[in-house]
Amino acid sequence: MRVREKIPFAQVPGVQRAIEAAERELDGNGRVVVRYSGTEALARVMVEAESEEKMRALTAGIAGEIQKALGA
Repeated sequence: MRVREKIPFAQVPGVQRAIEAAERELDGNGRVVVRYSGTEALARVMVEAESEEKMRALTAGIAGEIQKALGA
């Protein structure tokens, strides 16, 4: 998703909480990768989970927080 600026996610409390909550919910049965594009003003959210439903829900939660805090 497009972002206004690339602030480290650890410095954006809502985003950091969403990432940590997703990692807790996965409990070692998947992974969460959230990073900025190296060449564009984009944030990328990637989640691997046991089911597509869980993956979509966790991705949407993190993406929503990024959109609220940093969305273009």
